[in-house]
Amino acid sequence: MKFGLLMESAQAHQKLAETHLERLRTHTQDLDSVVRGEIRRTLVDELQMLMVESKRATQALRQMRRSASWRFGLFCLGLSVVAGSIPTVMMHWMIPSEYEIAALRARRDELAAQVATLERRGGRIEWRRCGEAMRLCVRVDRAAPTYGGKADYYVVAGY
Repeated sequence: MKFGLLMESAQAHQKLAETHLERLRTHTQDLDSVVRGEIRRTLVDELQMLMVESKRATQALRQMRRSASWRFGLFCLGLSVVAGSIPTVMMHWMIPSEYEIAALRARRDELAAQVATLERRGGRIEWRRCGEAMRLCVRVDRAAPTYGGKADYYVVAGY
C-alpha cells in the first residue's frame, strides 16, 4: 500500500511537473513573441533615429557643398583679378607715360639731327688701322679729282 501511495504521489508530482512544463512552454512562447516584438520596436526606433541622423548629415553635406562652391567661386574670382592686375601693373611701370614718350621723341629728333650733321661733316667716313704700324687710314674715291698744291688731298668715299 505504501508502494501504491508512493506511485500515486509520484504520478501526481509527474502530472504537476508536466503541467508546470506546459505552462513554462506557453510562457516561453509568449516570452519569445514579447522579446521579438520588443526587438522589432527597438530596431524600428533605432532605424528611425538613424534615418533622421542621415537626413541631418545629408543636409550638412549639401550646405558644405554650397559653401565650398561659393568659396571656390570667390577664390577663382580673386585669382582672376590678381592674374589680370599683375600685367596691368607691370605695363603701368614699364610703359612710359605720354610725357616721357614726348620727351623721348624730342630727344630722338635731336639725336637724328645731330647724326645728319655728323654725316654731312664726314661721319660716314670708313676709318681703319692699316699696315704693321697700325696707322689710321680712310677709303677714298679714286675717280674723284684730287685737290691741293701737290694733289695730295683726295675725296673720301661716299662724299
